[in-house]
Amino acid sequence: MKKTLAALALLALAAVPVTVSATGAQAAAPAFAYGEALQKSLWFYEAQQSGPLPSWNRVSWRGPSGLGDGQDVGRDLTGGWYDAGDHVKFGLPMAASATMLAWGAVEYRDAYASSGQLTHLLNNLRFVNDYFIKAHPSANVLYGQVGNGGKDHAWWGPAEAMQMERPSYKIDASCGGSDLAGETAAAMAASSIVFRPTDPTYADTLLTHARQLYTFADTVRKKYSDCITDASGYYQSWSGYNDELVWGAIWLYRATQEASYLTKAESYYDNLGTEPQSTIKSYKWTIAWDDKSYGAYVLLNKLTGKQKYLDDANRWLDFWTVGVNGQRVKYSPGGHAVLDRWGSLRYAANTSFVALVHSDSITDATRKARYHDFAVRQINYALGDNPRNSSYMIGFGANPPKNPHHRTAHGSWTDQMTNPVETRHTLYGALVGGPPDPDDKYTDKRDDYVMNEVATDYNAGFTSALARLYREYGGAPAANFPVAETPDGPEIFVEAGVNATGSTFTEIKAIVRNQSAWPARALTNGSFRYYFTLDGATTASQVSVTSAYNQCKAPTGPTLLSGKTYYVTVDCSNTSIAPAGQSQHRREVQFRIASTGTWDPSNDWSYTGIPTTPGATPVRTQNMTVYAGTTKIWGNPPGDEPADTVAPSRPGKPVVSAITG
Repeated sequence: MKKTLAALALLALAAVPVTVSATGAQAAAPAFAYGEALQKSLWFYEAQQSGPLPSWNRVSWRGPSGLGDGQDVGRDLTGGWYDAGDHVKFGLPMAASATMLAWGAVEYRDAYASSGQLTHLLNNLRFVNDYFIKAHPSANVLYGQVGNGGKDHAWWGPAEAMQMERPSYKIDASCGGSDLAGETAAAMAASSIVFRPTDPTYADTLLTHARQLYTFADTVRKKYSDCITDASGYYQSWSGYNDELVWGAIWLYRATQEASYLTKAESYYDNLGTEPQSTIKSYKWTIAWDDKSYGAYVLLNKLTGKQKYLDDANRWLDFWTVGVNGQRVKYSPGGHAVLDRWGSLRYAANTSFVALVHSDSITDATRKARYHDFAVRQINYALGDNPRNSSYMIGFGANPPKNPHHRTAHGSWTDQMTNPVETRHTLYGALVGGPPDPDDKYTDKRDDYVMNEVATDYNAGFTSALARLYREYGGAPAANFPVAETPDGPEIFVEAGVNATGSTFTEIKAIVRNQSAWPARALTNGSFRYYFTLDGATTASQVSVTSAYNQCKAPTGPTLLSGKTYYVTVDCSNTSIAPAGQSQHRREVQFRIASTGTWDPSNDWSYTGIPTTPGATPVRTQNMTVYAGTTKIWGNPPGDEPADTVAPSRPGKPVVSAITG
């Protein structure tokens, strides 16, 4: 008899061993290495870094990118995090992610320290806060976006090979953005608390910016997406800005202990959103990049102990657990709380982290256990305790996703989501969107961004929840993580074949290709050589080199190598060969070597191993060499050992994007 999915899920849950949680209630056993999950979740932020990469960046396949950011406005706006699988730096979700990460360390710093992850957390928080400092050049100016959403999303390639314009967008005294400024103030204030024990000077710097930004937010009141209109199609501020005014004030109070900020937070709290046709504070959504109300419920209860904040926090978390007035968030048969289709695991993870903070803050034993165990269940679901018995964190656990909707991780060189078929890099720690419906169904498909988008905000609450669970359950980080990736084949090479032939000449079709991804990089000073041998009494003066089709410079030579061996050089330094598209990643040259003396190509070094039938498709050849400047990066001249399968050196440089001024 065929069992229903629901019945199977119940059987699976029944088979999971249980333990007594810190709250005294039964919870899922610590079946996962929370330390490893935390370790990898933090690593994901290093994969999202823009600009020059710091020395501590651990992602072997990332390189510098976005090095021209801010040039259009005469500022250095390099740095920060790419938002998701794209390359726009959206300020609101970036700041919201930073706040959530910092919050986890404010509450559970000991877990980061004991797991060995505190240094990595501090590194990543400093990296993003350094960007916020750059983006806030004066009290009432904040750059809130770099990159045009439409132009960026129209291209599918690695960050290091971007060639589109990347305009900078700001809010200022004439066009404010209280939500963006308020959230950035929250991020910097929360981060200042984290840095205070180890670097008080930096903490003071962050706090100075946070104060200025909050005053700006509180004075020039407007939704940021009404000013940075390009953001409205991606991160519209649906909840308005009042929640960020409350949120920013809470974090400034926590960072300064100045009562005036708490007074502001409590005063503005009354203006937070309510359920339709009701005076009851909203409880049917959750904390995310747009709406911070739910975090405000929990923190104001934690800070003041006032009943109204406790009631609002409990009602919200009851909606996610036991329900309120017969209404509850939707659950899958496997226990996944599904709020919304797009990024469902993100919402469950965010709620889980704040539920853990609230559980740790209250004394009601029933609710304490309820919210704690809900959070453990949701995080465990994401890590693999689900009907698919599969992890939703890349590079962790059983059968994890392999094809996130992420351009740089995919590593296409032809601006195609389908090429190559397999994703070239492991995006460790990234939490995918997960099942969009409450049915536990998921497909690991790169083009399905609802299920397979990854983003800095997806991992923020998740990371903080993992720190809390590591604190309670343990689970060691992975040893020797990360291991540097090995390229999947040659990255920059030359293909060749005979285009035409005769008794006095050989015409070669050669194609230089750049499929680099470790890291992706542009070849801007490239050249290649074709080697041949003079026959009989023929001299170099009797040999001529011409080209009928050339995407580089005209060939030069012949140049003596040794004895009777010469080479032709084709210089491609007038062009950038980058893994950025079907035409951008390759340059073709057709050149003819002709002789007025004798001519026999069969003993030529570079003739060996290439298709000799005229018009044949060129093939990769190791007997032609490719150079970046004076450094050989592919192939072998006569007398050398055969080339390695993978070129050991990877010269080149990232593309500095064209900038409009």
